[in-house]
Amino acid sequence: MTRPLVLRNLRIVDPSRNLDETGTIIVGDDGRILAAGKDALNQGTPDGAFVKDCDGLTAVPGLVDARVFVGEPGAEHRETIESASRAAAVGGVTSFISMPDTDPVIDDIALVEFMQKTARDKALVNVYPAAAMTKGLAGEEMTEFGLLREAGAVCFTNGRKAIHDTLMLRRAMTYAREFGAVIALETRDKYLGANGVMNEGLLASWLGLAGVPREAEIVPLERDLRIAGLTKAAYHAANISVPESAEAVQTARDRGANVTCGISINHLTLNENDIGEYRTFFKLSPPLRREDDRVAMAEALANGTIDIIVSSHDPQDVDTKRLPFSDAENGAIGLETMLAAALRLHNSGQVPLMRLIDAMSTRPATIFGLDAGTLKPGAKADITVIDLEEPWVLYKEAIVSRSKNTPFENARFTGRVVQTYVAGELVHSA
Repeated sequence: MTRPLVLRNLRIVDPSRNLDETGTIIVGDDGRILAAGKDALNQGTPDGAFVKDCDGLTAVPGLVDARVFVGEPGAEHRETIESASRAAAVGGVTSFISMPDTDPVIDDIALVEFMQKTARDKALVNVYPAAAMTKGLAGEEMTEFGLLREAGAVCFTNGRKAIHDTLMLRRAMTYAREFGAVIALETRDKYLGANGVMNEGLLASWLGLAGVPREAEIVPLERDLRIAGLTKAAYHAANISVPESAEAVQTARDRGANVTCGISINHLTLNENDIGEYRTFFKLSPPLRREDDRVAMAEALANGTIDIIVSSHDPQDVDTKRLPFSDAENGAIGLETMLAAALRLHNSGQVPLMRLIDAMSTRPATIFGLDAGTLKPGAKADITVIDLEEPWVLYKEAIVSRSKNTPFENARFTGRVVQTYVAGELVHSA
């Protein structure tokens, strides 16, 4: 039980109701929303409520990040569930889906239950485990979908690894359909650009680095989309990076396939030129693409072709990043900066605020069936409060994550999370 909460005089942006108005949010002592909107105060203020004036601030449904890698179990020095949850709270993320790329891999019931228990005991935010689609992420033998789903896995994925066996993929999608589960995959061809470390093109040639062609993503994606159509499964392209991929997803939808797609905030706000002098914090998978690709992807997000934004939070330490560019691991942290970076798209007029919040809250909650992404009465009071006008700089010393491999070090932002509530309880205050 929590003390009732009243947040007054704030702008409320709730994509689940297409609501954008100034009003009040009232949270009951059970941690659920009683009212949210301009008429909320008509029902009166609950006895003993904590009332806070939020003039000049904006409230949105707590953000939902559908692609987060944590080190626990196996690599706790990079990130634990607890430290990831603190980073999430700072970034306004109230729910995230943890990927199964751990040691051991999350491919059996005991490990799903371990993730849930650890999250209940230590996490500040809601943590939902994704289970491995194949045992050991080897891409050869399916895991026990029914049992894992029953244990609490919200989707099935092969994490960072692509799937190459099409017959196995067809069977996995068929089973997932029977259990009402989503298959979420990253697409990368096993051979095209196998040794590539950045986007294939003129810049890669200038830097003397092997490139990854866009076809390395498009070819396996189109294969997956065809199999999704064949099996009638719910398929999610986890992390696309080129406009041809977005077009392929839309074409599959037009054919009647149940498919969605996501993009990392890095690919919406950065491009290959940011690599500069071999800066390994910008080494990602898929690689950062050209500026015209980035602009096209922002347009695809704005018109709804791309469904969701993810942080693709992937902690790496100095042993894996402070290396020559070709030898460094892929990945960047992003829980703390996903919203701030996304607001660049809003501030530049590329993507409306309503669509941005929809892509980072309401839509991912809908795709993966989570109790999140809305400020409707009766919903769990997961709320992110933002000062859209606050300028700030991300200094390394202020990063909460255990790892510091951010491409946004010393970046300037406009718009910052000032409060994060989970089930009506304050878990972060700037």
